[in-house]
Amino acid sequence: MVDVNASAVAAAAKAATEATAGALSTVTGTTVHLSTMTLLAGIGLVALAIFIVFFLKRVIVNSILGIVAFLILKFLGVNLPFLLTLIVSVLFGLAGVGTVLVLHFFGLV
Repeated sequence: MVDVNASAVAAAAKAATEATAGALSTVTGTTVHLSTMTLLAGIGLVALAIFIVFFLKRVIVNSILGIVAFLILKFLGVNLPFLLTLIVSVLFGLAGVGTVLVLHFFGLV
């Protein structure tokens, strides 16, 4: 049976903590203190970035498709107002270009 001294265990834990802090020192010599809140904040920011990219990817693709549809209509000779159609296609994508096309058909644009 091994007899463990509590003060020896505490001293070993303190030495391990100091060694870890020393290993985390930056080039300037300041010690980096990591905490649970820092870790949670980092994980939260990564999750937020993934969430934003996941939903914005659909918006970006829709906007690019709207611009491509606008350029195809220009190439085919459909004379739509440039600035209005460009802004609407960037904001609303294909649905915006379709709406401007319908408004143009009825003579409202």
